Amino acid sequence: MKKVLLFTLLLTLSFYGFSQDKVKDSTQVKEETYVPTGIKFGVRGGYNISNVDLDDGTVVNVPNKHRNSFYIGFFANIGLSRTLSLMPELQFSPEGANDEKLHLDYIQAPVLLRIKMSEKLHIAAGPQVSIKSHKTQDGVKNMAYSAVGGFEYKINYALFADLRYTYGLRNIFDDASGNSATNTNIQIGIGYKF
Repeated sequence: MKKVLLFTLLLTLSFYGFSQDKVKDSTQVKEETYVPTGIKFGVRGGYNISNVDLDDGTVVNVPNKHRNSFYIGFFANIGLSRTLSLMPELQFSPEGANDEKLHLDYIQAPVLLRIKMSEKLHIAAGPQVSIKSHKTQDGVKNMAYSAVGGFEYKINYALFADLRYTYGLRNIFDDASGNSATNTNIQIGIGYKF
């Protein structure tokens, strides 16, 4: 008896589902304009140009030249509306200055609010938290906080090019050192959405 009731319930639900599909088809065009775009995942990578901006009075016994390197990251694009989305990301980014003592290799987690300006152009901005990936007790703080802003240009349905600027919001040196500096970084790259 229980099997017959279960079979009848499943059969009724399937008929209900098919009948809802027909009703939905007639209003599908109207509803799509209000439905968020869902979640897409992707990968991005490219070229870093990074520098340590030393404050006046800071004495560091190494040449302060910019550092060039490559970064890679993985992201999710969570659609909030037709023009807004949220982009949490996890990336590895070698930053800092060119001298090995000022190498700041970070694992970073930016969370960006992305705004669609046109079909091809998007802008994004948000906070970023970073943790050093390989050095400790070197006079540089293990955690960093930054502000990120950038542009994204859509090449096709999956491929895009982007440009980002990151500005450090906190002194990178340990407070006991008496030194003060912030880290800045430019990222030029490409990405692919799955």
